[in-house]
Amino acid sequence: MEPSRDIARLIEIMAALRTPETGCPWDLKQDFESIKPYTIEEAYEVADAIERRDFDDLCDELGDLLLQVVFHARMAEEEGLFSFDDVVHAVTSKMIRRHPHVFARNDADTPEAVKLQWDAIKRQEKADRAERRARAGVTEDFKAGHLGSVQRSFPALTEALKLQEHAARVGFDWSEAEPILDKFEEEIGELREALQTGNKAEIADELGDLIFAAVNLGRHTGTDPEQALRGTNTKFRRRFNHIEESLKASGDTLEAATLERMEALWQDAKAIERKLGE
Repeated sequence: MEPSRDIARLIEIMAALRTPETGCPWDLKQDFESIKPYTIEEAYEVADAIERRDFDDLCDELGDLLLQVVFHARMAEEEGLFSFDDVVHAVTSKMIRRHPHVFARNDADTPEAVKLQWDAIKRQEKADRAERRARAGVTEDFKAGHLGSVQRSFPALTEALKLQEHAARVGFDWSEAEPILDKFEEEIGELREALQTGNKAEIADELGDLIFAAVNLGRHTGTDPEQALRGTNTKFRRRFNHIEESLKASGDTLEAATLERMEALWQDAKAIERKLGE
């Protein structure tokens, strides 16, 4: 099979990878849930390439993101849910429907008129969606109620922050930061209990509660949790790079180094940071 500029070739490749007996064992093992993290990761890598203005990388990352779309569509087709063609039809229909001032040449010729038209279209789409969900017997709707405007597509930390902000608007909130530390202790205790049971679902649940409390503490102290974590990630990269470079300078490797040796170098990195900060 040869590469091609035609999307049909990518669809053929995915079909081949997912073909029982002759396909790829890893690809055949995947499902929507297992692929979901990769889809999110690829979207972030697209954003990263844009921020770095690395357009060669952007081309590559957009391809990886497109692969995720094809992967999900293939799995859906296998289950008789929808196909890639249905995905394309849905999005082209949506774009045409939402832009009648372009494709139907109506009278919405100012930004204000387009905005009014857009709002009306969105209201109709929301009503149509509710009707489809009712016909399908879907009762849980995360877009309903007071928290409905908080998008589930946000990164988890951002979603948590916005959920808390919306709840706080109607008084469902801590009055100050201090009691949240007590909540921390409570959640840590529950996480310890879950760890003792070894139940992965319970551990994930309690860890989520602990992180949610951390986001709440950040909100109450005026600290953006996403930026705080990014700062810690940068710090971790810097300190770990110090470990790697120090080992390389002494002729050692990360793979051969003991945990004790790496921990000692980690502490060296911290000491250097403290000195630079003085």
